[in-house]
Amino acid sequence: MRWRKGRRSQNIEDRRGQNSTTGMPRGRGVPRGMKMGGGLTVILLLGVLFLGGGDLGQILSVLSGGAEPTIAPQQSPSGSVPVTDEEAQFVSAVLADTEDTWHSIFQSAGERYQPPKLVLYSDATTTACGYGSGASGPFYCPGDRKVYIDLEFFRQLARLGAPGDFAQAYVIAHEVAHHVQNLVGTMGQVDRARRQSDQRDSNALSVMLELQADCYAGVWAHHAHRQRNILEQGDIEEGLRAAASVGDDRIQSMSGRGVHPESFTHGSSEQRMHWFRTGLATGDLNACNTFG
Repeated sequence: MRWRKGRRSQNIEDRRGQNSTTGMPRGRGVPRGMKMGGGLTVILLLGVLFLGGGDLGQILSVLSGGAEPTIAPQQSPSGSVPVTDEEAQFVSAVLADTEDTWHSIFQSAGERYQPPKLVLYSDATTTACGYGSGASGPFYCPGDRKVYIDLEFFRQLARLGAPGDFAQAYVIAHEVAHHVQNLVGTMGQVDRARRQSDQRDSNALSVMLELQADCYAGVWAHHAHRQRNILEQGDIEEGLRAAASVGDDRIQSMSGRGVHPESFTHGSSEQRMHWFRTGLATGDLNACNTFG
């Protein structure tokens, strides 16, 4: 992937090396008088909630209906990305590319794109959605409109058979797609529908949303390559391997529990590859209707 000459995003918050509960550098105690939040739950999914279908114009028409932050996390001072930190520089470059692409897509619909913050952290951190753990993989929190990534996940992804910089870019683009869902208001609509559903139907809605996020990640890659020529030979295969590696059927099979489609929340490997490929091939948001 050609990323080194791209611009760097200013929307990076670097919490690596900070205490996971205080937001302060590791080794320092809790300041006197600081209130610690209680009842925070570990986030166990790779993402929280994801995109709904529909025409782009109709989706963007409800842009102002996006969810607002409801629970204020403890704030950590943002840190600039070290120039010598290549992994962080890569994340910053990919995030900047998603900003440029989604800005263009929103602008073409007469709307303004509001980019998310991306938080780099180690092991665990506080979020508006609860206590985020690196064991859960990257995730998006609609409460504070931030993407959270422990960079150790990229090494885990390689061990799952999906190495490469574009595999990592797919992961970032997928989480940013969740932010788009939040901006257009579809995330809240689907969340309400899930709360009114039994477990089986709730899982099915989650799968549809996740698959559409995969498709939207493909839409980003389509436009980014057309506008900035980012893809190199082998990149598409890297992205498809990444999508396959996090399929529910593969994860369940690797765990030795057997494969139970009714319990899927993200989609099978084949489904995830199919929808990422669809977005990549068409660049059309209307082609990403996983609810059709």
